[in-house]
Amino acid sequence: MKVEKTNYEKKGETKSFLSFRLAEEHFTIPVMKIMEILEVPKITKIPQSPNFLVGVINLRGSVLPVIDTRVKFGMSPIEFTINTCILVLSLDVNDEEVIVGALVDSVSEVFELDDSKIKPSPTIATKYRADFIQGMIQEEDYFVMALNIDKVFSSNDLDSIVKSKDSEYESEDKLTTQNVE
Repeated sequence: MKVEKTNYEKKGETKSFLSFRLAEEHFTIPVMKIMEILEVPKITKIPQSPNFLVGVINLRGSVLPVIDTRVKFGMSPIEFTINTCILVLSLDVNDEEVIVGALVDSVSEVFELDDSKIKPSPTIATKYRADFIQGMIQEEDYFVMALNIDKVFSSNDLDSIVKSKDSEYESEDKLTTQNVE
């Protein structure tokens, strides 16, 4: 499915953002990238999967890979609390729409912001990859990092997820074949 660029990418427009937390850090992404927010259901683990892939869930009959966003950002794995949730994201990866679930510690708020208020992120002394961060938003006494969410989950990451799911299905097929014989 070809994903068309939308006017969300035009500068100087007011857009809606959703802010969330990972540990003590504050992040935000455009609301238009979020399909829904879920409470955390039972997650099925996938053997031999990348360390950031927690597993998969059933989302109305579809298999949704769930990624630990904290691990993806080099933090300690998520600690599940009552506030932990899954952001179901629609990503543009190599001009294809990819749906993934991103575990976050908590969702804070939805807010409107003129994207000209997003300041460039520092090019040095950042603990996150520069291409992940679109810019910084000044709050009262802290900064919120505006993510380029399509870059956070690269095609290499998503390819490794697909391979993990394929190996899971192959393992299930072998077990089924062994049980039948």
